[in-house]
Amino acid sequence: MRIRYFFQVLAVLLLLCTTWIANAAQPGSKTPAAASTIEDQQSVALTIYNVNLGLVKDRRVIRLSKGASELRFMDVASQIIPTSVHIKSLIDPNSLSVLEQNYEYDLLNPQKLLDKYVGREVKLNTKNIYTGKEELVTATLLSNNGGPIFRIGDEITFGHPGRIIFPGVPDNLISQPTLVWTLDNSLATAQTVETSYLTNGITWQSDYVVTLNDKDDRADLAGWVTIDNKSGASYRNAKLKLVAGDVNRVKDKEEYRRELMKYAVTEARADAPQFKEESFFEYHIYTLQRPATVKENQTKQISLVQAENIPVKKELLFRGAADYYYGQYGVIATNQKIGVYVEIDNRKENNLGMPLPKGTVRVYKHDSEGSLQFVGEDSIDHTPEKEKIRVKLGEAFDVVGSRKMTDWKKLILNRYEAAYEISLRNHKKEAVIVKVVEPIPGDWTMLESSHPYAKTEAFTAEFSIPVPKDGEVKLTYRVRMKY
Repeated sequence: MRIRYFFQVLAVLLLLCTTWIANAAQPGSKTPAAASTIEDQQSVALTIYNVNLGLVKDRRVIRLSKGASELRFMDVASQIIPTSVHIKSLIDPNSLSVLEQNYEYDLLNPQKLLDKYVGREVKLNTKNIYTGKEELVTATLLSNNGGPIFRIGDEITFGHPGRIIFPGVPDNLISQPTLVWTLDNSLATAQTVETSYLTNGITWQSDYVVTLNDKDDRADLAGWVTIDNKSGASYRNAKLKLVAGDVNRVKDKEEYRRELMKYAVTEARADAPQFKEESFFEYHIYTLQRPATVKENQTKQISLVQAENIPVKKELLFRGAADYYYGQYGVIATNQKIGVYVEIDNRKENNLGMPLPKGTVRVYKHDSEGSLQFVGEDSIDHTPEKEKIRVKLGEAFDVVGSRKMTDWKKLILNRYEAAYEISLRNHKKEAVIVKVVEPIPGDWTMLESSHPYAKTEAFTAEFSIPVPKDGEVKLTYRVRMKY
């Protein structure tokens, strides 16, 4: 009798096990969650835009149960844009489908841990000041509004000095931001998956160092990329790409995100030293030809471009203002300065010819003792090949300009004449050339001028005035205007 009962129980257990195994193999069934950390990572690719945006492509090897199961994908950026997330199988795209996707960011901290234990039992650890022994008291956490309130036995208390001991971490609290998927997997072997997502909090910019020679007609240029990562994740040995251009960002536009992801995953072509530049879409992409680690909360600099012996044009500019020409209504500035500029033509024959991302250009020059000194800086916009980089360094010290109106009169209803005298004084030990730019309003005609001029634009007359060392030159002209 007992033997027959034993075999009946054994048969029931075998039937239950068989049923459980069969259900586990069915696509609709759900098995316990799998977890993936950065230790599963095979590679990571990082594309950074100079609009505080990054695209992450994280490739990992993960073993999943067949059928429906949950995957907790950890070690992702805390500033991730959840609606941009995409996961796919690199072994067989049809073997993995997403049933549900969640982004959990209810992170573990003392306040939230107390909130989750409201109504549950905890232990309070106190030290007896007389015996020195630690004592444990079981208490129920009643509330955590403004501080924990406990019930110990039949008494209610708050401000308890005891150290709170929790029996565990609630399932709905996590230590780091986590992507959670419910996946349907048909592959019996390990999956190689790639997870792509956009994240805020990471950006890059360009900085350039220009070193002038003694004559200010040649220079060396060094360009650097500065990456600032505050996205909440580190990227180990990443394949790094930088996108330069004015990428438009429209929040909560799914079409925009799809287009951005499509263009961002474009692969660079052949190998090249350091960064390889190529155009893509309406922007330029720079691919680093080696892996690079970008740590969380790190500012990283990488060399972008090096060029030597570049031809440079130095310019001293004295510019007027349109309101000077309106007679009694215009007031001529008495403290005008002569601006100092340098200009570089971004061409291959000048040892450049690479599209340069926008950034800050800082210019240096060696003094008489050979020490490098800072002489000025300016920002530049994205500069394509065969365009000019123009940098204002500051105002001239030893070259001074002044102007005065020597005549102004109204001829008839809307016709006027004005005459000016511009004095340029050079206190340097060498001769200089000063470009004088006069923005003349209306329909104008130059009646007389002491120096040749060029009508460079409809409302602009330009003079190029040589000024000898320790000398002074006066430019005079008379102009007739209709406005």
